[in-house]
Amino acid sequence: MRDDLDLNFFKQLIEEKLANLQAGRAAQQKEGAPVPLDQTCVGRLSRMDAMQQQAMAQATGQRTEIEAQRLRAALSRWQSGDYGYCVQCEEEIAEGRLRIDPGNLLCIDCARKAKGK
Repeated sequence: MRDDLDLNFFKQLIEEKLANLQAGRAAQQKEGAPVPLDQTCVGRLSRMDAMQQQAMAQATGQRTEIEAQRLRAALSRWQSGDYGYCVQCEEEIAEGRLRIDPGNLLCIDCARKAKGK
């Protein structure tokens, strides 16, 4: 367990981000609703636009779910005492890096290696 981090701050930050994601899901679900086929109610171009918006809303929903999974995993690491350590090399992740993204799994060195730099 890291003594140099305010772990309660990061737990609260993770929980706030999870709550914000859940609040945004309701709006995303409404935008991702099926588009009616009746062309007498909706013109072809309007329907195509609605289908594109639906696809974008679904993609956003998928990204939101991935982010929520990352944050839940970070919360799990917090509970186990492993939060703030790189999952590859087990070195400490810089506090600034965790403040930007509390779901970070990798230290900067391992993140660079993963990107091939």
